[in-house]
Amino acid sequence: MFVPRAAGVICRTIAGERPQVSAPPAGSNGTQPSVVPTPSKNTVCAPEDFKLSPGELSPVNRVGLNLPDDVFRCFGCTQPACQGPEGCAANKWRFGPDGYLREILTARVYDVAIQSPLEKAQKLSEAVGNTVLLKREDLQPVFSFKLRGAYNKMAKLPPEARARGVITSSAGNHAQGVALAASKMVNVLYGAYGDLGCTSVICMPVNTPEIKVANVRKLGGQVVLVGESYQEAQAAAVARAAAEGLTFIPPYDDPYTIAGQGTIGDEIMRQAPDPDKLDAIFVPVGGGGLIAGIAAFTKALKPGIKQLIRFAFCIIPNRPSPNFRAILLVGYRTFGLVGMVGPEIIGVEPEGANAMAASLARGERVVLSRVDAFADGVAVKQVGQETFRLCRGLVDGVVLVSNAAVSAAIKDVFNETRSILEPAGALAVAGAKAWLKEYGMKGEGAEFISTALSADPDLSVTEFKYRYSAGSEAQVLWGVGIRSSDQLSALLERLKGAKMNSTDISELEVAQVHLRHLAGGRARSYTGHIEDEKILQVVFPERPGALRRFLDVVSPAWNVTLFHYRNSGNRESSVLLGVQVPSYDEERFQAALSSLRGAGEEGFAFKELPREVRKVFDQFIQ
Repeated sequence: MFVPRAAGVICRTIAGERPQVSAPPAGSNGTQPSVVPTPSKNTVCAPEDFKLSPGELSPVNRVGLNLPDDVFRCFGCTQPACQGPEGCAANKWRFGPDGYLREILTARVYDVAIQSPLEKAQKLSEAVGNTVLLKREDLQPVFSFKLRGAYNKMAKLPPEARARGVITSSAGNHAQGVALAASKMVNVLYGAYGDLGCTSVICMPVNTPEIKVANVRKLGGQVVLVGESYQEAQAAAVARAAAEGLTFIPPYDDPYTIAGQGTIGDEIMRQAPDPDKLDAIFVPVGGGGLIAGIAAFTKALKPGIKQLIRFAFCIIPNRPSPNFRAILLVGYRTFGLVGMVGPEIIGVEPEGANAMAASLARGERVVLSRVDAFADGVAVKQVGQETFRLCRGLVDGVVLVSNAAVSAAIKDVFNETRSILEPAGALAVAGAKAWLKEYGMKGEGAEFISTALSADPDLSVTEFKYRYSAGSEAQVLWGVGIRSSDQLSALLERLKGAKMNSTDISELEVAQVHLRHLAGGRARSYTGHIEDEKILQVVFPERPGALRRFLDVVSPAWNVTLFHYRNSGNRESSVLLGVQVPSYDEERFQAALSSLRGAGEEGFAFKELPREVRKVFDQFIQ
C-alpha cells in the first residue's frame, strides 16, 4: 500500500538535498561547469508510507511523472547543453539500445577487482526447495563490489583530470573502493600516461569509527574528517572539488559507475551453469547503481518477454496473484520459451530504507524523511537520477524485508560460507527467501541468484553490560562481531596493551544463556548504596558514532554507574543507564540531556524510572 500524495500530512515538497554551492564540482568528463543550479523540489515521505507484505513484489510505474529533477546530469553539472529534457549531453550513449551493454563489456574493472565466484548455497537451497546461488562479492579486496564502479569511472576520465585527482564523500565501502582504485591506477596507468598518478581525497564525517578511517588511509586515501553527518561531509567534498579542480566520484549515480557495477551481471550470465534456467536475480538496493547495472546487462541480452506476457494478463488483477505468478513461470517452460526469457531482476530494500520501492511505485524519486541505519550500506534517502531511469524501465520490482529477516540471512550465509556479512550484504538472501515463500516457488529447474554479498570489515559492539564497583577494577561483559580467529587475537592483544585484559567466553554455553542476564547485578559499594544515583531508560539511535556522542556529553562530567546495552537489530535500542547526579548539579544535567534529545535517527530519548519501578529495581541492583 502507498499513501497517495493527497494524504498531505506526511508527503510534501521541500528543497532537494543535493548540496548547492557557489562553485559546483567538475563534471563527469573532468570539465568545470559554469552555472549555479537552482534548488529542486522533491516529494518527501516517511518509510512507513509505503508498505508491502513480506515477499510481495512492489509495483513499477513504467510511465512515470518525468519530472525535471529526475533527469540525469553529472554531479554538480550546469552546462547549458546538459539542461535539456535528456539531461547530460556528454553521455548520450546511455540511450542507445546496446549502450550500456557495450560499456559493461569494455569496462575497466579487472585491473583492481577479481571475478568473484558464483557458488551454490547447498543448505539454503535445500531449505527453500530451489537452487540458490551466491555471488561472492565479499571476496573482493575491499569486501564489496564498490571498487568496480569507482575504478571504471576513474579509468574513463581524461588523463589530465586524473592528474588533478579525485574526491568523494563516504564513510563506508565506497570510500575504500575509491582509495584502492586510485592507488592501483597510479601503478597500472603509469606507463601509458607518464608521471600522471591519481590521488584520492575522502571526506568522512568526524564521528566515523577510527577503524574505517584507518582502512581508507591504509589503501592510500587522504582522509579529511569534516561535518557531523554524511550530508555535511558531502557538501564539503563538493566545495573542495570546485575549489581545487578535483573530479567528484559519485557512489552510484553515474553511467560509468553503473557500467562498472554491471560487470557483475556479465559474470553471472557467464558463470551460471545454465543461464536459461535462471528465474530471478535478487540485488540489494541503496542508491541503485548495482541493480541498474545488472538489469542493463541482463535485459539487453534477454529483453524481458516476461514483462510483455505479464502485461497481457494483468488487465484483470492489478498484478499476478501468488498462484498466478507460479503458474506463469511454469508456463514459460511448458511452452518452450525458456531460452527466450531473461531472469527477473528483483531489488531488495529494508522496510525502513525503501526509497527505490517508493519511487518506482510513484513514478518519481521521493526523498525519505528518515532512514533506518541498521543496514547502513543501503541507508539512502533518495535514489539516483540515472539509476531511477534504468530501474523504472528494466527492474521487475522490489521486495522489502525486516531487520529480523536480514539478521536471519546473515546467519544463513555464515552457515554456508563461514563469512560474517554486513546487513546490506545479506539483503539479497533475505529478499530471495521472502519472495520464494510468498509466491510458493518450489519446483524442478528453478534457480535464483542472490548478489552483492559484502563482508563487514569493521568491528561492531553488540552488547555492553557494566555495574559500579568501589574497587580499582570494573568487570564488563561485552560482545563484538568477529570475522576470524586472527582478528579476535589482534583485538585481545590491543586490549591487553591498554591494560584492559579480556577473556573470550564465546564457547561457554552457560555464559551465552545465563551470564549475560546476570552481568551487572548489585553495585559493589562500600556503603551498599550509591548516593545520588539516577536510573534512566535511554533510547539509543543505532548509528555509527552514537555511543561516542553520548559519552562526550555525559562522561566524565558525571560518574556512570550502570550501563546495560544489547543490539536489538532495530533502528533504536533501549539502554538502561545509571549516573550519579548531586542535587546541586541537576539543572546542568538536564541541560546536557536536552542537548542530546532530537528527532529521527540523530536524537536520544530519556525517561527516568518512576518511583514505584525504581523500588523494584533497587531490590536487585543496590
